[in-house]
Amino acid sequence: MKNCKIKEETKMSEVLNVEEIFGSKVFTLGKMRERLPKSVYKEVKKIIDHGGELSLATADVVAKAMKDWAVENGATHYTHWFQPLTGITAEKHDAFVTHPDESGKMIMEFSGKELIKGEPDASSFPSGGLRATFEARGYTAWDITSPAFLKEDATGVILCIPTAFCSYKGEALDKKTPLLRSMEAVSTQALRIVRLFGNTGATKVVASVGPEQEYFLVDRDKYLKREDLIFAGRTLFGAPAPKGQELEDHYFGTIRERIGSFMKDLNIELWKLGVTAKTQHNEVAPAQHELAPIYETANIAVDHNQLVMETMKKVAGRHGMTCLLHEKPFAGVNGSGKHNNWSISTDTGVNLLSPGETPYENAQFLLFLCAVIKAVDDYQDLLRLSVATAGNDHRLGANEAPPAVVSMFLGDELNGVLEAIEKDIPYEGAEKTQMKLGVDVLPKFNRDTTDRNRTSPFAFTGNKFEFRMVGSRDSISACNVVLNTITAEVFKEVCDRLEKASDFELAVHDLIKEYATDHQKIVFNGNGYAPEWEKEAKRRGLPILPSMVDAIPALTTEKAVKLFESFDVFSRAELESRAEIKYEIYSKAINIEAKTMIDMATKQIIPAVIRYTTVLGESINTVKTAGEGLIDVSVQLDLLKKASKLLKAANSAMSKLSKLVEKIPEYEEGRDRAVFCREKVVPAMEALREPVDELEMIVDKEMWPMPSYGDLVFEV
Repeated sequence: MKNCKIKEETKMSEVLNVEEIFGSKVFTLGKMRERLPKSVYKEVKKIIDHGGELSLATADVVAKAMKDWAVENGATHYTHWFQPLTGITAEKHDAFVTHPDESGKMIMEFSGKELIKGEPDASSFPSGGLRATFEARGYTAWDITSPAFLKEDATGVILCIPTAFCSYKGEALDKKTPLLRSMEAVSTQALRIVRLFGNTGATKVVASVGPEQEYFLVDRDKYLKREDLIFAGRTLFGAPAPKGQELEDHYFGTIRERIGSFMKDLNIELWKLGVTAKTQHNEVAPAQHELAPIYETANIAVDHNQLVMETMKKVAGRHGMTCLLHEKPFAGVNGSGKHNNWSISTDTGVNLLSPGETPYENAQFLLFLCAVIKAVDDYQDLLRLSVATAGNDHRLGANEAPPAVVSMFLGDELNGVLEAIEKDIPYEGAEKTQMKLGVDVLPKFNRDTTDRNRTSPFAFTGNKFEFRMVGSRDSISACNVVLNTITAEVFKEVCDRLEKASDFELAVHDLIKEYATDHQKIVFNGNGYAPEWEKEAKRRGLPILPSMVDAIPALTTEKAVKLFESFDVFSRAELESRAEIKYEIYSKAINIEAKTMIDMATKQIIPAVIRYTTVLGESINTVKTAGEGLIDVSVQLDLLKKASKLLKAANSAMSKLSKLVEKIPEYEEGRDRAVFCREKVVPAMEALREPVDELEMIVDKEMWPMPSYGDLVFEV
């Protein structure tokens, strides 16, 4: 007994060495430094920092070192890990094995050519018309700025090499290529501004991102009894549970044992992969949680967020649960988003969105701030488009997330500063000072001087902007491509003007004043959930784009084409292809959901209600007979009438939905089909759900064919 107690105490006292396991599955710069010749390491580091191409001879040396490290850690295969326009990742595994030598011994090899370039079959990935279906060739190219890593599952240990993915003609077929292009664009233009303010030490400006990931966890067995969760990722039917999130007791509440065990294992897996998972907590809705990492360069943050989502699903399975990443898996409670915290910093560590200690730093900050204000105002539609998905349509504006109207929150003090500049009046802060930039009396203001506005889609939060409209399943690449490119354009305009100015300080002052004045309409510090805000937004001339289908045209306007082509982020053909893919994805998502509803209603719900009404009818007759007509059966009759009426309504709605689904192929692929799905099919789906959800509140729980909301979110 005593020995058992000692063993238990020893087990409880075991300490997880995070420093030791962090990055253990990543071919980090540290591992490169240990394994590569000094000259090769310097060349690799230089290219990571400043761009360029590895020679094939150098690539061979890197490939061998990478392969040796991977094999030592149990790897047998490698893959070019890429992010096609499906929104998820893709991989094709190749073994390191080659032909046996003369003695029959198997040789494990990996060449620089195999490291740098791959050729997966591209025929079945979305291309939006960039190539014909029979043109199967596609190329993957190593992204040297994102480190290789090891994935371990039932298939074994796989060396994953992050890559870009392009067509035979060089068009981008992925999420990574445009992001890398946009990062280069914003770096080039922001560096010009930094130089104007006398910073000669910085060599580049880096866009940094910290994505907060929200998710739901449900019991695996219950999940498998819900056809809608399996096929659509969200509940297409479901009456509200007696208790939801109204008591606000789940948010930041004590984490339950089962969930805590999942979170612990998730953190370990992510730390091994070099993901800086830092914050974990219960979110607002029952069964909803959040994970947030530390900021990283946008490129690595995008890769890591994909790994976070993949790992969440894998670890949840080990714990007998399923991780739901849909934006709105349950009606009536909060959906899940992904807050994209975006900032820009020099490679010398200066955050360009953080107020500095000196007047010049203060002026530089205000200039960058106002440039971002102008960029967001000029391209609201593109920002809205960057987060547009069929799933996010259910979440945005649902009194839980930012509305489907882009606006910016700055806070009282920054508003006061900009108003003083705009009106050329003293700023009444710590002291009355005339807002002429560059002079010693320019007021210094703190980073956090106001409350955060959780209803704002795009809020300044001290030294970064928090873009809160991104859906939980989305790749964060799209929104960061847009943010980087639209700010690059305004930064370029700033430099083109200031580089010609005879009086730099006055020109900076005038530019800040101009941007603060001309783009005031995008700034809104009030309640974004209030119904009055949409009316006010219309009055201000802000675009109202409630659905994905409404937002997609923004991608191919002449203004958008000119923007993206000017920085070589997208060509016109690449933009048009992405618009077609988005229309296609929307139509397919709605079609799958509608077919799932029909299948559930036909095979599960209607038969269950018929059984219930049959049993109820038989019960009424039995009671009547036993009581010789003297027993009151009015309650049973009312239930039977109500259930029968709702059954008829459900059957009628299902028939109408079925006919509409049959018509979908009649509409030409692209916008016409997407518009039909949104305007006809979606309302028909809502019409079917309404009587079914009412029936769930009436029918005997033992007869209802699937777990209820209460079963799913409170029994995890």
